[in-house]
Amino acid sequence: MPKRTRSTIRRTLVTAAVAALTATFLTPAAARAAAPQESRPVYSYADAVRESVWVDTGLDEDGDGRTDRVAADIVRPAEPARQGRKVPVVMDASPYYSCCGRGNESQRKTYDAQGHVVQMPLFYDNYFVPRGYAFVGVDLAGTNRSDGCVDVGGRSDILSAKAVVDWLNGRARAYTSRTGGTPVTAGWTNGRTGMIGKSWDGTIANGVAATGVKGLRTIVPISAISSWYDYYFAQGAPLYEGGPDELAGYVESADAQAHCAAVRQKLADGSPRSGDRTPLWTERDYVKDAAKVRASVFLVHGMQDLNVRTKHFGQWWDALARHGVERKIWLSQTGHVDPFDYRRGAWVDTLHRWFDHELLGYDNGIDREPMADIERHPDQWVTSAAWPPRGTRTAVLHPAAGGQAGVGTLGPRPGTGTESFTDDPALSETDWAAHLTTATPEKAGFLTAPLTRDLRLSGSSTVTVTATPTTGSAHLSAVLVDVGPDTIRDYADRAEGITTLTERSCWGGSTAGDSACFKETAAKTAAVDYTVVSRGWADLGHYAWPARGVPLTPGRAYAITLDLAATDHVVPAGHRLALIVAGTDKDLIDPPAGRPTLTVDLSRTTATVPLVGGAGAFVRATSGSTGAPAPRVLDGVGAPGTVRHVPVG
Repeated sequence: MPKRTRSTIRRTLVTAAVAALTATFLTPAAARAAAPQESRPVYSYADAVRESVWVDTGLDEDGDGRTDRVAADIVRPAEPARQGRKVPVVMDASPYYSCCGRGNESQRKTYDAQGHVVQMPLFYDNYFVPRGYAFVGVDLAGTNRSDGCVDVGGRSDILSAKAVVDWLNGRARAYTSRTGGTPVTAGWTNGRTGMIGKSWDGTIANGVAATGVKGLRTIVPISAISSWYDYYFAQGAPLYEGGPDELAGYVESADAQAHCAAVRQKLADGSPRSGDRTPLWTERDYVKDAAKVRASVFLVHGMQDLNVRTKHFGQWWDALARHGVERKIWLSQTGHVDPFDYRRGAWVDTLHRWFDHELLGYDNGIDREPMADIERHPDQWVTSAAWPPRGTRTAVLHPAAGGQAGVGTLGPRPGTGTESFTDDPALSETDWAAHLTTATPEKAGFLTAPLTRDLRLSGSSTVTVTATPTTGSAHLSAVLVDVGPDTIRDYADRAEGITTLTERSCWGGSTAGDSACFKETAAKTAAVDYTVVSRGWADLGHYAWPARGVPLTPGRAYAITLDLAATDHVVPAGHRLALIVAGTDKDLIDPPAGRPTLTVDLSRTTATVPLVGGAGAFVRATSGSTGAPAPRVLDGVGAPGTVRHVPVG
């Protein structure tokens, strides 16, 4: 991992004292051996302190004349406080604790008659509280037991969670009730906080980290959004119907529904379906503030996530890298799935070691291990010392006309001529890929010859398309495909690559109201003839200025560069790499107003692909190999289907 900008080893006062004493009497090697390497479950989960506080955010989003308070439910070990020792915090700030549930089993918070939390969703409290951590589950503003309004990744969302980090570090006020109440301080914690969460929860972790708040030592964003514009649009092309105002209404509490109409209207007004960038989207772009991040980042994402698409992790990762942030990454073959449900044992162990290192300061070596874990086949993982791997360089690939219309070649030399296709909103990337080797009117496909050696793509690609439309608006899709037989996780299945079993495994302490036992899962696989590797979409009217689209002039050529989603994929020897250029990708972007025919100028169309070994690797993998593919229909996973436009799971 690259050197972080703050101290790598951060120890608790107790650990520091032990280290000082051992250094007095032992050799350096012996002192290191005597230092703790792993937190142990030595504290009682059944006897843990369960309490709730309401933290003052300093905002009045619901306009009731008093500052909003957000509810923070706390589970912490009782013994350290009695012994005068302070503990770090694992925190998950979520809008879903009452409306929708968390995890594969959709768990919600439950409370006793005194209002203390009984069931905290997920395993974090069960596992980490006995090991000397506190767990804090925060209801975002406008949800569950919190005041305020949901503003979908904006000021209220982020500052309501940041206020809790500030309170944990003695910089904010909290009370024992939602109104009135007695002031309460967090004297039981040293303030060292790690935020974790999947989807919207992980998005909040990204946003809070981008404020640079002191005391937030690490974040673990799982399938998280890095820029809300890119959740709703792809370079001007709308990804779904609806907008953030509808999403706010989906998670709001009854109180917020009654008092937050003005906030919802502001969300609607600030997010026009034109795809233009507005100040609303600028506020919700965390990538631009990556330089402020003090926390380390352990990022997790499914490479086939069609809800929070992989552009989110790619642009966030690259921005963090530019600013020297310590990072670690896991990439799976799944869709929008938590690693607890596809690699459970390894995930719990790795997360445990990560928090021990980042929050307790244990020198357990995790910072010296490979940066990346990547699922290459279902349940088969490889590692990379760095990600993307050292030696990864971009290669510029050119589509060219082939022996039949719409079935061309992809290689290192510029092509000539044109290819045309007509947008068909009834078809998706799976339809295009299934007919890659045959001419069809709705797409243009370009394939390499069979590879003579493996070719690894690692990072984010771009495709520059020069196209002439027949109508005043047009949408474009660019798709990279690995053509060849394989068995992959069935990410298009409803569960996005997993099957939930009846057996359970247990991870930590349990009580009558909060079990640490969860249903096991197994990989849901599919045998395929092709695998979609990466995708990107754009509205051609945004060709000149990403912030604002313009009407197109039929018959005029336009050039636009599409940003494709980040990935890490090996195209094995014997397979082909293919590029598809088409219009509407059904259920992944919305169609334009008409049904344009687009003519692509092949001499001014390129794909820039990050390859381990760069252009030389591509030349070596394709040299000496010839032959057009035999025309046939290829089998793949099912069509993407309509993804519910809610970052939840």
